[in-house]
Amino acid sequence: MKKPFLGLRTSIYKVSDIYAAKMWYSQVLGISPYFDEVFYVGFNVGGYELGLQPEEENQAKGEGVSTYWGVNDVYETYQQLLNAGATMNEEPTDVGDGIVVATVKDPWNNILGIIYNPHFIV
Repeated sequence: MKKPFLGLRTSIYKVSDIYAAKMWYSQVLGISPYFDEVFYVGFNVGGYELGLQPEEENQAKGEGVSTYWGVNDVYETYQQLLNAGATMNEEPTDVGDGIVVATVKDPWNNILGIIYNPHFIV
C-alpha cells in the first residue's frame, strides 16, 4: 500500500490584519514571505510553511489554526479521504504558483488539510 501522506507541511494562523501580521512575522522570523497575496501570506521557515490568512467574520471559535499534510496528489488523496468516511469541507483548489490545497472533516468533525506545494518537495 502506497503511503499518501508525506509529513506536516503548513500551519496557518488566521489574522485580523494580514498586512500588519505579515510585517510582524517578517520581523520576528527575519525573512520575507515567499508567497504574498491579499488572501494568503506564506513563509518558508526551515522547510515548513507558516501561513497567514484573513479571519472570516462568521468563523467559529477553534478554527484559528489549520494544519496541512503534504501529499503528492491532492485530488487523489482528497477522494480517498472521502471514500474513507470524511466529509467535504473545502474542495481541492489551485491557489496559484502550483500550490493545491483541500480540507475535509474527519468523522469527529476535525478539519484535516492536505497540500501539494512544489516549493517544498522532499
